Amino acid sequence: MADSQNMPEEFLQYIWQNKLFTTNHIKTVEGDRLEIIDQGRKNTDSGPDFFNAKIKLDETTWAGNIEIHKSASDWQKHEHTNDKAYDNVILHVVETVDTTITRSNGELIPTLILNYPEQLKHNYQNLINAQTWIACENQFHKVDPILLQLGFNRLMIERLETKTQAIVELLEQNNNNWEETFFQLLARMFGFKVNAVPFELLAKSLSIHTLLKHKNSLFQLEALLFGNSGLLNQQLLGDEYFIRLRDEYSFLYKKYKLKGIEGHLWKFMRLRPPNFPTIRISQLAALIYQTEGLFSKVLEIETIEELKKLFKVKASEYWDTHYNFNKPSKNTQPKELGDTAAHILIINIIVPFLFVYGEKQNKHHLKNRALGFLENLPAENNSIISKWAKLGVQARSAFDSQALLQLKNYYCESKKCLNCQLGVKLVSSV
Repeated sequence: MADSQNMPEEFLQYIWQNKLFTTNHIKTVEGDRLEIIDQGRKNTDSGPDFFNAKIKLDETTWAGNIEIHKSASDWQKHEHTNDKAYDNVILHVVETVDTTITRSNGELIPTLILNYPEQLKHNYQNLINAQTWIACENQFHKVDPILLQLGFNRLMIERLETKTQAIVELLEQNNNNWEETFFQLLARMFGFKVNAVPFELLAKSLSIHTLLKHKNSLFQLEALLFGNSGLLNQQLLGDEYFIRLRDEYSFLYKKYKLKGIEGHLWKFMRLRPPNFPTIRISQLAALIYQTEGLFSKVLEIETIEELKKLFKVKASEYWDTHYNFNKPSKNTQPKELGDTAAHILIINIIVPFLFVYGEKQNKHHLKNRALGFLENLPAENNSIISKWAKLGVQARSAFDSQALLQLKNYYCESKKCLNCQLGVKLVSSV
């Protein structure tokens, strides 16, 4: 029998779920012959660990639920004794028996001491104790790479569901206004990681419907966005463009009774100048200016080429010679949103938004289109994807790279090896 030292309950659940325990000539602690006919279905909510199990005690067949603990006394620690939700437990599965347990009416619940191969415990501990980039890095060569590829679809859907949940929550805050929600998320992503929060605050301070009233004037769009960003308040004096923007914003500010954000929220340090918030704000203004019905346009687009063309926007002419207000730059060139930035916007905003909209509006072709976009975009290039490549896992598309990011960030970082196909394969090998 494997000892219970440092073995978490989830490991025992894994042993039970996959029927990796000893099944021949087993008996309960009370001495009854026990046959496991069906170990039940794992419960992911509150209540007993496994539902709809079936066992045979001596000559009597029982159907009900299974509860699993490291020690029998955990039943009392978790206050199951007086919880009627546990009255239908037909078997208590443990590693250590240190007490007897009963239902709320005082009836004794049969207990089984879980026996399983010692090797399984060692396999699991080797993974959990590993200090490598991923727990299975030193054993990765033992796993057929096809197994990982087969799991990409599930991982990708999981990642999408995480992103779409945030969209659904924001949609509810916006009273199901799709256009406003899309604009706020798009604006946030224009800030990428460093300026995501101030961009989101900017979008929430300035309705897309207000911006669309000035859609035919790029200058007025910039005045509204730069004015509400607080960046026009950073200094009193400036060049002609700066003064004109501030004057225009002063008029619009009073007209719409606007309330902007603080200019000090924006970060410039450790950013490449093309990624400065000044450049990104101007590019966002250009996107609104040159696109007729931004949200509806996105719903119509069917190809990656069209999407990339949509995001081929450049900052206004002033920014050809500037990165900051009132400071001419030696490097004079148009500041166009690049392909890499466009890919990030498509992966993180367009794809999950289309997926949610397709789900909510029962338009499944939009969900399929979203997944198709990922399959037709090149894989992302970052440190995580590079390290997977060193292990021999090649991401062929953005679909694959998103799946690998989900695997690393959700499973590997938390060492959820028992929920990972690779981990399960390595743990169960004897």
